[in-house]
Amino acid sequence: MSLMQLFLRLMLDSSRPAVRRRRRKGERGFTLTELMVVIFIIGLLATVVMINVLPSQDKAMVTKAKADIATLENALEQYRLDNLTYPATSDGLNALVTAPPSLGQPERYRRGGYIRKLPSDPWGRPYNYQAPAANGKAFDVWSLGADGAPGGTDENADIREDS
Repeated sequence: MSLMQLFLRLMLDSSRPAVRRRRRKGERGFTLTELMVVIFIIGLLATVVMINVLPSQDKAMVTKAKADIATLENALEQYRLDNLTYPATSDGLNALVTAPPSLGQPERYRRGGYIRKLPSDPWGRPYNYQAPAANGKAFDVWSLGADGAPGGTDENADIREDS
């Protein structure tokens, strides 16, 4: 008898009792109730973490917007030092990247511009620019906030560097 035949005979022999592994007295699995309790606790922990993390994201977005506005205001000041005036409202912030056609002395415009790329606000919209500003300043740069509409409160409020 070959080894293969012996193996098949042992495997297919129905007269042999099946070998069963019996559980020991202290050995058992988890019940459905225990699993549900663990899942419930994990859900509670996830909820607590989310409640504490989401407001931080809103604050971070406002902080980023204020930092971007400060960068744009510095670039506008550099523009004014070179060109003796701020860009017109019609030229907008694009005047910081490329020389506007309305520029009186284009040779004074800094080669490469005053900023490499105009940032978008944290919600993906362009920043607003007005010169002269309605508040009496030489210019104003702002974001409309999370809702994208003028005014608002909390995270929907307009964002300016000084606000």
